[in-house]
Amino acid sequence: MKYREIKSVDEIKKLRKPLSNINKEHKEKLSSIDKIALWITDHVGSMGFFMIIFCWTVCWLGWNTLAPTTMRFDPYPAFVLWLFISNMIQIFLMPLIMVGQNLQSRHSELRAEEDFKVNKKAENEIETILMHLENQNELILKILERL
Repeated sequence: MKYREIKSVDEIKKLRKPLSNINKEHKEKLSSIDKIALWITDHVGSMGFFMIIFCWTVCWLGWNTLAPTTMRFDPYPAFVLWLFISNMIQIFLMPLIMVGQNLQSRHSELRAEEDFKVNKKAENEIETILMHLENQNELILKILERL
């Protein structure tokens, strides 16, 4: 059996790059506009936002259908103002949601890369430990042969 070159713990530590908190680094690199887009993406995609829009629509349509004719501000069958406002919400939200999703996707890719680095580092350290154990086994077998 051949003796393999074993790295010492100090050598392994010297090769090791310090781990970084990729989540913290990602947040620090975001501009204020990116932070706003992420906030909107997180909150618009919630049941609370859905309930607010749903209740607002029911109230709007109910008022303009059931209220006294003189008090209706967007009477049936027009609902033009309601359609205009809902379209404006959609027009503004869709690009913001897409920007937020792109930012979240980039963050996921950064986390995956960092996970890969950690896994690679662990693999190298485990391989060194296994080589060390194999060499110990060889030495123990040699000692046993001499006895």
